Amino acid sequence: MWQGFKEDIECVFERDPAARNWFEVVTTYPGFHALQIHRLSHWLWRRRLRWLARFLSTLARLLTGIEIHPGAVIGRRFFIDHGMGVVIGETAEIGDDCTLYHGVTLGGTSWEKGKRHPTLGNDVVVGAGAKVLGPIYIGDGARIGSNAVVVKDVPAGATAVGVPGRIVTKSPRPDDRRQAIAKKMGFDAYGLTADMPDPVAHAVNGMLDHIHAMDERLELMCQKLKELGAEVSAEPLPELDSCEIGSEESPLDSSEKTGADKTSTPE
Repeated sequence: MWQGFKEDIECVFERDPAARNWFEVVTTYPGFHALQIHRLSHWLWRRRLRWLARFLSTLARLLTGIEIHPGAVIGRRFFIDHGMGVVIGETAEIGDDCTLYHGVTLGGTSWEKGKRHPTLGNDVVVGAGAKVLGPIYIGDGARIGSNAVVVKDVPAGATAVGVPGRIVTKSPRPDDRRQAIAKKMGFDAYGLTADMPDPVAHAVNGMLDHIHAMDERLELMCQKLKELGAEVSAEPLPELDSCEIGSEESPLDSSEKTGADKTSTPE
């Protein structure tokens, strides 16, 4: 018992850099308080002292804002950071070394009796505001993004984000061709984490591919026209990096201004 109590304190220091000493953790961390009361209420629940177990869990909710059903099974070194609004249902099962942030719900999707809440493997992290619903399994080392709503199994080591939750895969390595075009435009489409693809960057990548295809097609057309004897300007296209993005006056603006000056000049 003492070993488990000690582990619950030590895991706070491992996952919360704001924790300064054991006295502060024991006296001021609501997640730690809710966990210790749950351990007692779960012990009572297993011995069929159901009303007393529910009374203790209700008391913990009033004191901490964290609601853990006494029937829930929680492993070792479990940490709830901040904790306000966390709800853990009766048939939920949580493995070792898991972390939940505030606003997380491990809930059910059915009024039928039996297993209706999720099971979390070891070393699972569930972000703030996420909802994990139904008798699903979240594999070891999985990550649930903030505010995600997960209703299907998540494999081990995967990351689920969005509503409804979907598995995020690592972005493929950008090819050299696309990188070269992006560099000429002065755009860094890859300044992102590998496992969190940005929809804006994805759209820009598509534009870069389209520009490259248009470049190749234009060069081919010019070549064919020359073969047919047509005169094609050999003047090189202006470099993209000569146009500073976000400058007060773009080349288009200056050309329009020049045109306007010409029309306003009396003959």
